[in-house]
Amino acid sequence: MNQPIQIAGVDVWLEGEGPHTVVMLHGWPDSPALWDSAVDSLKDRYRCVRFHLPGYQLCKPSQPLSVRDTTELISTIVDTVSPMDPVTLLLHDWGCLFGYEFAARHAHRVARVVGVDIGDTGSDAYLKSLGPRQKLMIASYQLWLATAWRLGPWAPALANRMTRFMARSIGCRNDAERVVWQMNYPYAMQWLGALGGLRSVLPVERLLGVHMPTLYLYGRRKPFMFHSTGWVEQLARAPGCAVHALETGHWVMGHKPAEFNNIVRSWLDQANSKAGAAP
Repeated sequence: MNQPIQIAGVDVWLEGEGPHTVVMLHGWPDSPALWDSAVDSLKDRYRCVRFHLPGYQLCKPSQPLSVRDTTELISTIVDTVSPMDPVTLLLHDWGCLFGYEFAARHAHRVARVVGVDIGDTGSDAYLKSLGPRQKLMIASYQLWLATAWRLGPWAPALANRMTRFMARSIGCRNDAERVVWQMNYPYAMQWLGALGGLRSVLPVERLLGVHMPTLYLYGRRKPFMFHSTGWVEQLARAPGCAVHALETGHWVMGHKPAEFNNIVRSWLDQANSKAGAAP
């Protein structure tokens, strides 16, 4: 990664050239390095922009933000790196939630969305699609991480051990030193109402594929999905949209980078070629 620029006190990395800008948001417990392979695949034609989620840059004091404030931070960065043209969002995990919310609130600034492994998790259809065992599994790991976040200020060593244990348990292979309890605040938002909670988040299913071209990729090799079957089927039928299931776990771009990058690049090239041909 090259030297970052500073926008609103945030380190922002820009790589690549071209008329189209792709803004990449990672999730838990990752960093902008999650997108290294994707940037290499896209930077010959696209300007790739990435930055840490609030509170995720370990060399700086942790300052998690509410959903609203995170959305406004994304808006400031997008307006700075692409003041005239809407951008493409490339999103994973909690980056999906924050990115989808930005797209819902600032639709004129987003040309299209690539969402990875997180779909309509806030919908009634998704909740109804989960069986009791799946609901228990989701609640167990998320409450564990939310609890670690709550314990962090008083018992940071214990909170870090809890966080790293869960990261290993669910298949994350990041270096343990790069996984810390401060990253767990989105789970505390979900379960404890921290930082204003998630009650105000807008419904994804009313945006993606309905008002915004969307590519959705997900891994099949998981004990549960993060989307409802009906939403995926509807998205696959929507004009300008596509759905791809890969034989991976949650970290699709890391498990099968070549396949992932080929799908993303092909979809973006096709979408931008059509946009360029429009009168």
